[in-house]
Amino acid sequence: MRRSLAAISTAVTCLVAVAFLVPLTVLVGNVVRDRALADAYRAAAAIGPVLSLTTERADVEAVLDSVPASASGRVSAYLPLRGGDDGPENDDVTVVGPAQAPQADVRAARRAGSASVVPLDGGVAVLQPVALSGGRVAVVEVDVPDEVLERGVPRARTLLVVLALGLVAGSVALADRLASRVVRAARRLSDASVRLGAGDLDVRLTPEGPDELREAAQAFNTMADRVGDLLAAERELAADLSHRLRTPLAGLVLTGRSLGPGQVGDQVRALTARLQEEVDDIIREARRGDRHPHRPDASGAGAAPEGTGGTAEGAGGTAPIAPRGSCDASAVLRERLDFWGALAEDQGRPWRLDVPPGPAPVPVRSTDLEAAIDVLLGNVFLHTPEGCAFEVELERVTAGPRLVVSDDGPGISDPEQAVRRGASGAGSSGLGLDIATRLAASCGGRLLIDRSPSGGARITVELHALPAPSRRPRLKRTRFRRSRPSAPPSDT
Repeated sequence: MRRSLAAISTAVTCLVAVAFLVPLTVLVGNVVRDRALADAYRAAAAIGPVLSLTTERADVEAVLDSVPASASGRVSAYLPLRGGDDGPENDDVTVVGPAQAPQADVRAARRAGSASVVPLDGGVAVLQPVALSGGRVAVVEVDVPDEVLERGVPRARTLLVVLALGLVAGSVALADRLASRVVRAARRLSDASVRLGAGDLDVRLTPEGPDELREAAQAFNTMADRVGDLLAAERELAADLSHRLRTPLAGLVLTGRSLGPGQVGDQVRALTARLQEEVDDIIREARRGDRHPHRPDASGAGAAPEGTGGTAEGAGGTAPIAPRGSCDASAVLRERLDFWGALAEDQGRPWRLDVPPGPAPVPVRSTDLEAAIDVLLGNVFLHTPEGCAFEVELERVTAGPRLVVSDDGPGISDPEQAVRRGASGAGSSGLGLDIATRLAASCGGRLLIDRSPSGGARITVELHALPAPSRRPRLKRTRFRRSRPSAPPSDT
């Protein structure tokens, strides 16, 4: 492209230079020629008054020698002879000086009575008639050689050619610099497109070059941001869906452990272990591109949280779950504790459920709330020793219900690390708390991590409530129920 623009600039500038150079060289030649002829006319005119006074040869020679042009021997005079009784003069003349003009041209100038220019070998001659007394006519000849007619013309033409070449070279250099900006911006746009197509979502462009390419660069950056956001959202969805599979998978693992030794128990445990590896591989693959360069807090490495916070992910840089529909948090919580309570009694875990009377509407889907509850309780079962007690509360505050899960385990040593997506050192997916965090963010709440009164972990999920009809409050009640698992626990 640069070569094409340079060639076009060279062709156009050359055409312009030639269009001006040819007339200028012709004009310079004509000006110099006219100036030399004008000097010759002035020299001839200076001799005319003397010839009208005297035609004596000695006097004329003295006058010719005094004329500046005679220094080079270029001025001559044709003096007519005196005429007889039958006429003022005849064709015979006396020549004074180095005359070169043909006699025929001299006689024609005498008869015409006007100045003329006749060609000579190596120049021209200016013939200027001078009227004398008695009807006689003398002729003054001023020779102008070619070197005088073209004095300074070659040098002027050389300068014009050099100037034209300089203009062409300057225009080509300027066109090349302008083309380099265009080519550089276009090449960077092309390279960035190739890198983006190859999967490099970090590539961005600095708008430069012409306005059109700057707009194209900005459009490319917008497209790259959009592609990155869409891929990140898709990976998050895949990871979250895969993570939900771990809840029933954990139930299968616990069931396999309860089968005891034997062929059937060994087969169930082997199959569940293989299934667990496959789910972990899916989650790790989905998390591989789960960090977008233009989203804050996208780091995923670090120390794993302890206790119930074995999973880690946070709201930083994670799109919240879109709120769709609503549900009764009290009913969902009771239903999930039917399963987890039975599992806790199998492991000898004391537990307590504290739910306020009446419905607690929240602007989230029941499936999303169930997933968040399974995540929080699954952390308790998977990251605290058997026999460790836990408590689940649903508190009513002005903004809306708050789900609180606390335990008597070792707690979470680094709460900030625990709310960073994908960070886990306990062999889990590192996505568990992210599900609860995004659920809270979807309805304007947040997730808080602190210590329980016993020193364990206390996780609070704030849920803004929907308007609900007022009812007479009833006393709180605590429920202890035991049933067989209908859905398995989650892992972080």
